[in-house]
Amino acid sequence: MKIAVSMTVNGEHAVAEIEPRMHLADFIRQYLQLTGTHLGCEHGVCGACSVRVNGEVVRGCLTLAVQASGMQVETIEGLSRSGEIADLQAAFVEQNALQCGFCTPGMLLTCAELLARNPKPSRAEIRDYLSGNICRCTGYHAIIDAVENVVKARISR
Repeated sequence: MKIAVSMTVNGEHAVAEIEPRMHLADFIRQYLQLTGTHLGCEHGVCGACSVRVNGEVVRGCLTLAVQASGMQVETIEGLSRSGEIADLQAAFVEQNALQCGFCTPGMLLTCAELLARNPKPSRAEIRDYLSGNICRCTGYHAIIDAVENVVKARISR
């Protein structure tokens, strides 16, 4: 039995008939061909599947697509197109805070959420907020440096 889902993804209406147990990350990747949302651990631990649902970052591998029906969903592609995270993206590149890039979309979504909630986080607060996102390449220092640089640049504007 399939269920109809309807949601707005990155400002565009998306409708599909899906299996009730399909996860949001799979829906985004398979039905919408938005591959910036990655599937890593599929247990909600790594953060690679992070997306925004009605303004809150959630784990796409733990959220069923039917749960997001009727809601606003934003992926890394949508945030990139809007320019909302342009300064974070530039800082990640400048600090070499991305290497293989697998964790980067989830990191950027989480960093954007942190800075929206706390525009002046300390290094410890950045580290704590990112503790639910796993990066196996960078060792986190460059990521934290990048976020700190964005904080400083935003304050000096």
